[in-house]
Amino acid sequence: MISLILILLASLFFMGIVVRTKSITSGRKGPGLLQPLKDVLRLLKKGSIYSKTTSFIFRIAPTTYLASVLMAILMIPHGNTPGIISFENDFVMFAYILSFGKFMTIVAALDTGSSFEGMGASREGLYSMLVEPAFFILMGSFALFTGHTSFQSIFSLLHFGSNISYMLGAMATFVFVLIAMVENSRMPFDDPETHLELTMVHEVMILDNSGFDLGLITYTTYLKFSMYGALIANLFIGRLPLQYSIPLFFVTQFLFAVAVGLIESFRARFRMGHNPQYIFILSSVAMLLFFGILLLTGKFI
Repeated sequence: MISLILILLASLFFMGIVVRTKSITSGRKGPGLLQPLKDVLRLLKKGSIYSKTTSFIFRIAPTTYLASVLMAILMIPHGNTPGIISFENDFVMFAYILSFGKFMTIVAALDTGSSFEGMGASREGLYSMLVEPAFFILMGSFALFTGHTSFQSIFSLLHFGSNISYMLGAMATFVFVLIAMVENSRMPFDDPETHLELTMVHEVMILDNSGFDLGLITYTTYLKFSMYGALIANLFIGRLPLQYSIPLFFVTQFLFAVAVGLIESFRARFRMGHNPQYIFILSSVAMLLFFGILLLTGKFI
């Protein structure tokens, strides 16, 4: 329960820190930290408009998307404190619950009958498929290192005691950060502020969503960012008591949000045709981490 509460709290400020960081780097004052949340609340107060060509799938997709992310968050521990849902190999269910939510948004985009939204859905489905091996290689490597296969056991038993292990922790953080960027369709893989349908990924998928539904989808993005921030924080929390682990959690979320803002400020978007190559590199980095863990455990022959 503590992990759920902390992630929900972090999601309220996460995107505000990202926007604030981008404003500072560009020399602007920028909006307040709560402005993205106020925008979501404004959308939630509005009604949704549905095309006559859409079915019930389009109407339930935003709620299903949010529910899938909340369900996945229930599996995330906070250091030695397990999530509400915890069992062996729970990270597999975690990945595929998120995939189910992504599947519903893709099907909803296709349900509109728009060729533009179908194009964006195809791209987002491809990117999610390419990033999936990196996540499983990463979590499988940690399972090999700790000898356990649940989130709570893996994160509570992780320990860094050598230069190699610190390097592996940095590589894991790098992979999680870029997985979050891909899954949330952010720079440099997608530009959420573009208005050209031919170069959009996520934004073109939700062109027909409005009002309350659009608010749910937008807030779910904030939740997903905070969720991946919680995974990064768990790499370093270990068995720390709550009086130390909770401040470390929020510091990690803050640094993660600042990193996202800096990446989006100083990196241009990748060429659309090269995105699959760059995303697949994450699996290569995860493989390097896997071989490093084989060295640490003495299993590399």
